[in-house]
Amino acid sequence: MTEAIKPEDIRPKEVDISGEQVIILWDDGHRSIYPHRLLRLRCQCASCVEEMSGRQRLDPDQVAEDVKAVDQMQVGSYALQFLWSDTHYTGIYTFKFLRSICTCIPCNQARAAAQEARG
Repeated sequence: MTEAIKPEDIRPKEVDISGEQVIILWDDGHRSIYPHRLLRLRCQCASCVEEMSGRQRLDPDQVAEDVKAVDQMQVGSYALQFLWSDTHYTGIYTFKFLRSICTCIPCNQARAAAQEARG
């Protein structure tokens, strides 16, 4: 009997930034697809989000519609960092955060069900 993988132990197996989206294949078999611009707008670095209040500092109108990740690297054993075509590179996207914003239908349905259960 194999032990279930804990959410905090899930890591990317493959990261593909070459197409129209960023595609992450996770080591639990899940496949997440993120539009490039969605990830760029969700950057949580201090330049994009005010550290003390959490207020968004990044103006979405200042991010090109065709922004793309041009490179990526793993940060430790917990996150990915992207270099964006607009030269932004300071954001660190934890694996937990990336899974929490997965755009697939099952993940969206699970988030909606969890929100509904909370009332």
